Amino acid sequence: MTSDGAVVPPYWWGVDVQTMEVITSWLALVAVAGSVLYVLARLLAPRWGLAGRAFDAVHPLAPWIAALVAVVATLGSLYFSEVANYVPCRYCWYQRIAMYPLAVILPIAAVRRDRGARWYTTPIAAIGLLIALYHYLLERGVLDEGEACSFTGPACADIWFEELGFVTLAFMALAGFASILVLTLVPARRRTPPPEGAS
Repeated sequence: MTSDGAVVPPYWWGVDVQTMEVITSWLALVAVAGSVLYVLARLLAPRWGLAGRAFDAVHPLAPWIAALVAVVATLGSLYFSEVANYVPCRYCWYQRIAMYPLAVILPIAAVRRDRGARWYTTPIAAIGLLIALYHYLLERGVLDEGEACSFTGPACADIWFEELGFVTLAFMALAGFASILVLTLVPARRRTPPPEGAS
């Protein structure tokens, strides 16, 4: 608070909360767009060489990108609660319970090149995605919240901020979980051996 009583927004490395809201919102949109393009490249790869080459270039990096998504989502959630002082609601906590372990498991799996990690990351990310989707539908007014959240903290339908008319904290979590699922589950392309006698 300044001497004239004005409230100074919290800063982190010289970035104010409103700027961080915009940055993280765009990161969520990039994650969604990247996931869609990744799936499309995999589907079009057999019929379109450019899509196949793009997919083959990105696929080896998918474990690292999934790990990055989980770590950035975790740091973002901590920023908004610990720096911006946005109090997490009940469903925010459930989403954190799903995302935070992924921020540890996925980097380890990437370092170890453990493709089998999807067997234990998929259930966690899928549960997180369903909770984030439910939370987002509460925010949009599609589902009725009832009184479950009001007894445990802020109302789950309350929106701390919204960018572009639809990007909220719940949307960001939804984007993160969806991206992680896509990056860990989309299989590599099968290499067809050249016909016999071909050089």
